[in-house]
Amino acid sequence: MTQPLKDILVLDFSTLLPGPMATLMLSEAGAEVVKFERPATGEDARHTDPKIEGESIGFAVLNHGKRSVALDLKSIDAMNVLRPLLEKADVLVEQFRPGVMDRLGLGYEAVRAINPRLIYCSITGYGQTGPKATAAGHDLNYVGDAGILSLSRGPDDQPTMPFGLIADIGGGTYPAVVNILLALIARQKSGNGAHLDIAMAEGAFTFAYWAHAEGVVAGQDIKSGGSRLTGGLARYRLYSASDGRQIAVGALEEKFWQAFCDVIDQPADLRDDQSDPAACSAEVARRLASQPSTYWEPLLAAADCCCSVVKTPAEAALDPHFTARGLFDRKLDISGETVAALPLPITPEFRMSRGKAGRASNLGEDNIRYGAEPSDTK
Repeated sequence: MTQPLKDILVLDFSTLLPGPMATLMLSEAGAEVVKFERPATGEDARHTDPKIEGESIGFAVLNHGKRSVALDLKSIDAMNVLRPLLEKADVLVEQFRPGVMDRLGLGYEAVRAINPRLIYCSITGYGQTGPKATAAGHDLNYVGDAGILSLSRGPDDQPTMPFGLIADIGGGTYPAVVNILLALIARQKSGNGAHLDIAMAEGAFTFAYWAHAEGVVAGQDIKSGGSRLTGGLARYRLYSASDGRQIAVGALEEKFWQAFCDVIDQPADLRDDQSDPAACSAEVARRLASQPSTYWEPLLAAADCCCSVVKTPAEAALDPHFTARGLFDRKLDISGETVAALPLPITPEFRMSRGKAGRASNLGEDNIRYGAEPSDTK
């Protein structure tokens, strides 16, 4: 099958995570992605640990398969390099604070005058407008402002950090990719490009849809860890086995809950987790803590009751289910060492050959290809 984004040219002015992951997905679907970086140092992610032979693994994971052009965007010669690319580009992704691209002469209106068909995607923490538009922030700030951290923040003396970068990826990367693809479809009908204003904090709200229903629409007071999806019910929470491993109990439906209770031999008078949630949870915790996870795992699997042992990332990568589906078959070359590439939610039919080993370009490796001065940075 032909890759759906073949012949699509993407200019990538983003750094770190949200934008680079978005352009990686576009690249995996066939787009040509040209990444612009600071001369001499490149983007900050090139210098993050861990590394293989001096090459950042994190950078390579997010930027393999892209072209690298080292270019000082503030130089008077920058537009000589950029204009030919802007004239034929389909997508531009930038991640500066509002106003920065305008000051560089690369704002949306200036670029639209060069190429009215361009899809211009701006990814920021709070969007292009509003009181917080220019405020600095990171994922933790965005999910805090979106109300998500308050839902399951843990004890006051040891607050729980989010398990993943929800705003960066869920509020930045995914909305960017979805809206870029929608804009490309819309352009087929109208012939016009668009300016996409992606705000990571806003995208984070979607991940707690039930909190919107309960806390915003219904006006209920949602206590930390007290909702049915954050540990308020005995049937949907984490428990510890005797070996310290955690058991993820997700038996929301009654049939799964009863099957789980049968496995742990929960007393009949303590199976109603609505009338006395604390007593029910305490008994479940006591029973699960009586045996190691290796004892519970096969029993829970046989019961098929939405309960499982929590895995580490390394264990998950070796799970027979994921290996059978080829989740880690795609390979990445980092300084000559072949490693598993980051799994991405792109259907295999739309991607390059499954086992192909890609790599991240050296800083400025593609300068000559795109009309920029040669770069001697490796």
